[in-house]
Amino acid sequence: MLPVLLVSLIGFGGYLTFTRAAIDPVTSADAIIVLGGEHDGREAYGVSLAEQGVADTVVLSDPYGAKDPVMKKYCDKKTSKYTVLCVDPVPSTTRGEAIFTQQLAQERGWKHVIVVSWRYHLPRARFIFGQCFDGEVTMRPVPRTYDFSLVQWEYTYLYQIAGFVKAGVQGGRGNV
Repeated sequence: MLPVLLVSLIGFGGYLTFTRAAIDPVTSADAIIVLGGEHDGREAYGVSLAEQGVADTVVLSDPYGAKDPVMKKYCDKKTSKYTVLCVDPVPSTTRGEAIFTQQLAQERGWKHVIVVSWRYHLPRARFIFGQCFDGEVTMRPVPRTYDFSLVQWEYTYLYQIAGFVKAGVQGGRGNV
């Protein structure tokens, strides 16, 4: 009985928190930050926002290494309309990505960034960027659907909850 109740609570809470996560409208920004993770179209979406004139800089988190074909395609991209920067986050986490965003913002005078990730990561990414980045953040999900099994949904929700706990324990950027 307890396992069924626990699975139900995680499923319901996860659905409300992560599946129904707030999505910000697209607005002009200083940069588009594409968080690392699954190559699920996020890089293409970040670049497409720049092609629409939303920002003139796209920063791709690149913890994958030089041989990753997806990152090679985007990191080697040359255009006069926007700049693509590829940064290996340290640490190789959302926190590392928020920290390098803060550093780049200080160097380049950015006040507002758009952060792109998968929808279920947006609440946690918003929390972490709130701890580590001084500017305004617009959260945008990768435009795609996820056909997960019940077990995959439960794992996804548990992973995000654990990440929230970890971020809460770590605190702000002074506690890297």
